[in-house]
Amino acid sequence: MNKTMMLCALTALSLGLTGPAFAHPKLVSSTPSAAATVTAPRQVTVTFSETLMPALSGAEVLMTGMPGMKDHSPMKINGARTSVATDGKTLQIAFNRPLGAGSYAVNWHAVSGDTHRVTGSVTFTVR
Repeated sequence: MNKTMMLCALTALSLGLTGPAFAHPKLVSSTPSAAATVTAPRQVTVTFSETLMPALSGAEVLMTGMPGMKDHSPMKINGARTSVATDGKTLQIAFNRPLGAGSYAVNWHAVSGDTHRVTGSVTFTVR
């Protein structure tokens, strides 16, 4: 086999072996949206660009500020239920009761088909 034929064969083989390219999930939107001021939400959602792996994706919600308190250590909101919506791209965080007045951070982590963990945060205020 000459060099040209070998090069053609290797090129054809390499083209046939390429797999799908996976991208890291990117935050597309959230409800409440970043930096929004809302009234007593019972649920927070964060939506991503890729289908999530539910067992490896999640979020926690922290109260980072409370009206009338100058210094406030972040407090985790306990009892929140996190799930992946039927679209496969949206994390839903549901609360037992509406969130009270204060500032909040949603610290999320998302894993899609590429299996790389991506993290981020969205903040909002409840009046």
